[in-house]
Amino acid sequence: MPHLLVAGKLHPTGEAMLHSLQAQGLGVDYVEEVSEPSYAPLIHRADALVIRTQPLTAATVAQAERLRVVSRHGVGYDSVDLAALNARGIALTIVGDVNSVSVAEHAMMQLLAGAKRALRADRSVRAPDGWNWRNRLEAQEISGKNLLILGYGRIGRHLARMAAGFDMQVRACDPFLEGKGWPDGRVRPVPLDEGLPWADCISVHIPKSDRPVIGAAEIARMKRGVILANTARGGVVDEAALAAALASGQIAAAGVDVFDTEPPAASPLLAQDNAILSPHIAGLTADCGERMAIAAIQNALQCLDGTIDPDLIVNRNILHV
Repeated sequence: MPHLLVAGKLHPTGEAMLHSLQAQGLGVDYVEEVSEPSYAPLIHRADALVIRTQPLTAATVAQAERLRVVSRHGVGYDSVDLAALNARGIALTIVGDVNSVSVAEHAMMQLLAGAKRALRADRSVRAPDGWNWRNRLEAQEISGKNLLILGYGRIGRHLARMAAGFDMQVRACDPFLEGKGWPDGRVRPVPLDEGLPWADCISVHIPKSDRPVIGAAEIARMKRGVILANTARGGVVDEAALAAALASGQIAAAGVDVFDTEPPAASPLLAQDNAILSPHIAGLTADCGERMAIAAIQNALQCLDGTIDPDLIVNRNILHV
């Protein structure tokens, strides 16, 4: 029987699944701590690794003598050294469409909380002399406003559907999808330079690259008073530029769930009271956590026995898959 290493705490349903697999004879190591040093000493005996957000570096991959598949408990994989996996012919899988609704809901919450100045409103009630904050009329409406979605995959399309309930005018920027064939006749694709000055609200759903997609130059092209939501990845939006724009009012409010460094002990966003911050939880509802745990374990096992959906394998070009 193969041996499975699970790195990072799972939903109780996932833990129950591990116990059931052990009873059937599968070898299982389960490390709840989310750090590379906590699981690295066990990697040498794993045929499959289920991993959460902690790094998987080339040094650890080099110790994985038996490893055949790494199954991400999620859809992003920027913390995994993909080149090291490719060099060894180790498959990398993602969970597919199990958290897109949760992330889209979180982005919608960020836009609403930003528009309504939810944090400032809450503080005004708690402060002894804060009640009159209400007379500043800072809160805005999003109904009927323009929403630009950066990245129009599953999450972006769910968000567009939700925004339609607020009668928002939605456009999306996704050059990759435009090249493949645009998936939605109701939402018009636009280039970034056209979308930025048009939008009243912007929501970011694109993968991390080697430089921020939203930096000082892009922020300068936005309408003054725009609301920004980022549930993508740290580094997609330049944190220093965003903090400066929040301080100046160029961006009226921002929801940020992802950071350059997590936890973000030194982020300039921590000083901005018009930033709604959350600890990388957009896809971590109880419902979604259960779905991800089950899917991540299933992906690992199905990759080992050759029954996995090929669309869930990131590096399908490796020889043994």
